[in-house]
Amino acid sequence: MPGFFFTHNNMTELNGKEDCKLAEGKVHKKKQKAFGADLKSYLKCMVPHIESGIKTSNSRNVMLSAEEVIQWSQSLEKLLASQSGQGVFREFLKSEFSEENIEFWLACEDYKKTKSDHLHGKAERIYEEFVQSDAIKQINIDYQMREATAKKAQDPTHTSFDEAQKTVYILMERDSYPRFLKSKSYLNLLNQLQTNTSK
Repeated sequence: MPGFFFTHNNMTELNGKEDCKLAEGKVHKKKQKAFGADLKSYLKCMVPHIESGIKTSNSRNVMLSAEEVIQWSQSLEKLLASQSGQGVFREFLKSEFSEENIEFWLACEDYKKTKSDHLHGKAERIYEEFVQSDAIKQINIDYQMREATAKKAQDPTHTSFDEAQKTVYILMERDSYPRFLKSKSYLNLLNQLQTNTSK
């Protein structure tokens, strides 16, 4: 009876598959680490010198302070009112694979400020990107609201996306926001700023 043999490469392939299964248990931890790394790089970009304050491109001094970061914990509204808060929260949502929520919310905020003659184009883009049933960044709204929003987007006004935006806001407020406040990323940022303040 002919014998079977595996070349070294085949064995490596087999072991690789088993290693994949073993590694699946570690994926969650890796995602958290990756999120931490993403957040660090984001903060380096947004707040390059936390200790000394940040110089923005228009050369005004903006300081990300412990007080501001504490305010983020008062309400989602206060978090989203802060440019830095939006960025940090977006990185957190990315780690949970739900960044489409904040992206849709921000797109709606921008849409409300749009001049009337540009509404149609923007409404179409928002609908295609977030609302339609096969959208790349589909938001979590029910069928009725999806249909109602589709109709409003066809004949757009400044309030076309208000209902969907409110639903997404409530979803973030009840679901992601409380987890964000308990996350290591938020608590570590707050600790770092408080430590720098007390130096």
